[in-house]
Amino acid sequence: MPETYDLIIENGICALPWGLEETSIAVRDGRIVALGVPASAGAPTRIEARGLHVLPGLIDAHVHLRDPGDASVESIPTGTRAALLGGLTAVFDMPNTAPPVVDAERLAWKQAYIEGAAYCDMGIYVGATRENIPALANLEAGRGVCAIKVFAASSTGDLLIEDDATLARVMRAGRRRIAYHSEDEYRLRERRALFAAGEPYARHAEWRDPETAFLGTRRLMALARETGRPAHLVHVSTAEEFAYLGAFHDITTIEVLVNHLTQVAPDCYERLGAYAVMNPPLRDSRHVEAAWRAVRDGLVDSVGSDHAPHSRAAKARPWPETAAGLTGVQTLVPLMLDHVHHGRLSLMRLVDLLAAGPARVFGAVGKGRIAAGYDADFTLVDLGARRRIENAKMATPCGWTPFDGLTVTGWPVMTVLRGEVAMRDDEVLGAPRGRLVRFFS
Repeated sequence: MPETYDLIIENGICALPWGLEETSIAVRDGRIVALGVPASAGAPTRIEARGLHVLPGLIDAHVHLRDPGDASVESIPTGTRAALLGGLTAVFDMPNTAPPVVDAERLAWKQAYIEGAAYCDMGIYVGATRENIPALANLEAGRGVCAIKVFAASSTGDLLIEDDATLARVMRAGRRRIAYHSEDEYRLRERRALFAAGEPYARHAEWRDPETAFLGTRRLMALARETGRPAHLVHVSTAEEFAYLGAFHDITTIEVLVNHLTQVAPDCYERLGAYAVMNPPLRDSRHVEAAWRAVRDGLVDSVGSDHAPHSRAAKARPWPETAAGLTGVQTLVPLMLDHVHHGRLSLMRLVDLLAAGPARVFGAVGKGRIAAGYDADFTLVDLGARRRIENAKMATPCGWTPFDGLTVTGWPVMTVLRGEVAMRDDEVLGAPRGRLVRFFS
């Protein structure tokens, strides 16, 4: 008798760990069980993927879903719907919510909430504070926790640890990789007096200049070496940092944002005004070119969106009071596919940066590869589809994207989550089915 499965995806070009190959994928009980099954194999659900590329479920390891917070801006249900529409099957959510996720009680609330409200799978960052350092080793081992997050410079929210002594205490409290927002808070404070309220939004990049980022990174790398604690630097953005970090890849992993690969100053500030303001800032072509060199050289481990929605009213404030942060969870994959179309990276490198890389950095169990035994998470993309990104199509309630009006080539047409179709042709299907991602601890 022929084998019977729950789902077979057939005739697609699959991004397997060893390369692109046209094959079939068989799924049972939410996991991949075989590749290249015969045509006689049976399944109640078959997906015809001819003309499409089948990627492992893509991951955005850096989002701010603002939950708890203001649901009129974003929430876990709306943000994870946006993720599915954008071709993602998992997102890792930052802790600077209101109130922040910094203790066992708030973590337990978020774990339970995700399991009933999320449309895709989720990982959780727990924020480090001066007060919770003794609890960090236990918190990092919690269900669904991808990492401890340290804000070494002020950004959105109240989480901040800026001094070396306290940073070293955090690094000695536990053993898993810590994620860092790396800018130097002392330099930010010193330079603030150089700028006046109401100045052009482009001044944001002058205030939070490359030296502010590079100084923060040098300090963190010295402490990581001293303590032996693995680090993950999020949103690395300067040529100086990329040149420096090659000597630290044994102790740190590196994320680059799609924004720092796509948007170039000063043009972005002239076109977008406040809708170009984020931390660290969008930078000029020298730094964008350095980021692409780091991608091509293999220095970069993952690419994220740093999806950080704000209301239009909060963005409309004059600089520097405008809210810093840009939306991106729904546009990350289309933008990266467009970069593939233009030859800036290969499709397999995209898979490494958005699937295998995040899984490797954080130790996500069963994620990041199309291989037997892994979760049956897939992102199906049409590399030839030409589409226009529009504010009106954003699922995030704040209703805007800095990429409004941009036409891209390459589009996610289906997401499959543990063997069930969760999004097809720009429509989210069914009820929330997201789960907490499991991590090696």
